[in-house]
Amino acid sequence: MESIIEQLINGLRSGSIYALIALGYTMVYGIAKMINFAHGDIIMVGAYSLYVFIARLKMPVVPAVIFTILVCAIIGVVIEKVAYKPLRKAPPLAVLITAIGVSYLLQNLAQLIFTANPITFKSIINLKAVKIAGITIPGITLVTLVVTFICMAALTLFINKTKAGSAMRAVSEDKAAAQLMGINVNRTISMTFAIGSALAAVAGIIFICQFQSVEPTLGALPGIKAFVAAVLGGIGSVPGAMLGGLLLGVIESVSKAYISTQLADAIVFGVLVIVLLVKPSGLLGKNSIEKV
Repeated sequence: MESIIEQLINGLRSGSIYALIALGYTMVYGIAKMINFAHGDIIMVGAYSLYVFIARLKMPVVPAVIFTILVCAIIGVVIEKVAYKPLRKAPPLAVLITAIGVSYLLQNLAQLIFTANPITFKSIINLKAVKIAGITIPGITLVTLVVTFICMAALTLFINKTKAGSAMRAVSEDKAAAQLMGINVNRTISMTFAIGSALAAVAGIIFICQFQSVEPTLGALPGIKAFVAAVLGGIGSVPGAMLGGLLLGVIESVSKAYISTQLADAIVFGVLVIVLLVKPSGLLGKNSIEKV
């Protein structure tokens, strides 16, 4: 029983990272109606940024984390302005290919600057493990769960309780109508990219603290899994992205522990196929009330 609970907790830890990344996918899709495949590489940028600020520039932890989030948010906005904004009226295939191109560009730039060799990084999270009812919960897991909960709660409040969040919901419903109502659509889309990239930065910080290594392709697989999580939950739905990410992490963890480590990824993607066959819009996609 304890082993099952520990696997569920491990799954929630991995799922939290997927959920943070999936939120970026689903927000951008909800607002701009495009799949930003470069989003997964933003967590790689976040991981390298933290490494540079901490290991190279010897900055204290808190300013380093803040600067890492700012760097990713700015890069997200720059990518939107340079690569995606000129393609607003282009066919979806052109936007998709551009997104893939941006993804490879970020990976190759990282390889050019830092080489392809993995770089070790000492975690900045040094919280000791906690034992509750015979179950040991690592400090990194506690921090991951708390940070993810805070980010999700803050994002939900922002979308539902602020003027900017209302603008995001309006743009996601109808861009033309939102523009007629005086909403600056371009600024709203840029803000969405900034928020999504900031969340990806948080995921990158947690990821590098968990695995203590960074390399140019770091964001590739988590990015794909986060995209799967967004689709699983219903892409375009914020609660769906959260649910999809957490669910994906739990399925992956339980599969690795009780079925096969090699088959875990296949099982995860198999679950996605089954869910889409039964409900093509995802778990919360069709009937989701909240959409950005």
